[in-house]
Amino acid sequence: MIQLDEKAYFYLLAIIPVMVVAFFFLQVWKKRTQRQFADPSLLRKLAPNRSNFKSALKLIFLLLGLTFLILGLVNPKIGTKLETVKREGVDIVFAVDVSKSMLAEDIAPNRLEKSKRLVSEIINQLASDRIGIIAYAGQAYPQLPITTDYGAAKMFLQSMNTNMLSSQGTAINAAIDLASTYYNDEEQTNRVLFIVSDGEDHSERSTIEAVDEATQNGIRIFTIGVGKPKGAPIPLKRNGIIEGLKKDNKGEVVITKLNEAVLSEIAREGNGEYIDGSNTENAVEYIKEQLYQMDKKEFEAKQFAEYKDQFQWFLGLGLLFLFLDVFLLDRKTKWLKKLNLFNEHDDA
Repeated sequence: MIQLDEKAYFYLLAIIPVMVVAFFFLQVWKKRTQRQFADPSLLRKLAPNRSNFKSALKLIFLLLGLTFLILGLVNPKIGTKLETVKREGVDIVFAVDVSKSMLAEDIAPNRLEKSKRLVSEIINQLASDRIGIIAYAGQAYPQLPITTDYGAAKMFLQSMNTNMLSSQGTAINAAIDLASTYYNDEEQTNRVLFIVSDGEDHSERSTIEAVDEATQNGIRIFTIGVGKPKGAPIPLKRNGIIEGLKKDNKGEVVITKLNEAVLSEIAREGNGEYIDGSNTENAVEYIKEQLYQMDKKEFEAKQFAEYKDQFQWFLGLGLLFLFLDVFLLDRKTKWLKKLNLFNEHDDA
């Protein structure tokens, strides 16, 4: 397991491409100036030991030296000891709607991005609960199994988009059925499912039947509504530019609306509650209170307990390459000159 102490220093790597571009323009300027001063063949006679290859090699050493020094400042750490710790928490699964209707922009920036922010903020409030993530549209897809790795959860969450599932539509029952397979601990008393959606449901099987089966397995279902009841069109974008609006078979613009009635019914039958997700702060605070009131179950989890600094290796390599850059001369090396690997001199 790798841990990075000071990630902000990664921004210093931006100097690398700047130096490469500056070196390129400097070389072009040098050649133009030299041509104004004398003929290229005369310059080779005046400076027979000058090496173009060495200049590029010195730049490579300099860039490598700076890169390793910056990585040393970041201070990578490697976990060296894995131990089992006991925690208390709730098993939570987030089912996020990724159907095309979630592209509607009746809530900024759009419904899907709002959903991802809501889930991310909820994760920030958790301490020792286990979480899982499901993406669903016309079908459900397991995005992340039950885990205590919140960092991985956020990474998978941010990668979710409306193109990840080929089957369009919105099958909430499929998300509930898949979520039921996530809770593999029979002793876990509190199993919670959060469905984050605009409430559109095109399930072939009754969603309430799926809810009933889930509640029999001890799962409480909360729903979080994202969108506005008055609705909005679904923009069709390419490279961030709107090319049109989604239309139905009759050529009329499709207006997708937040269906609070469906979400409220699912929450009511699932022994949970419907939560308005339009205000992120209020929704997250309410969910935090609900989770706090639930009984916590003790479970075991493995985590790295000891990390060792690795910055010294990067600093050592960085200083080595800077040393090579300083002591590497621009003139040709005698034995390399004899080999003429880079055609730097004319035997004629």
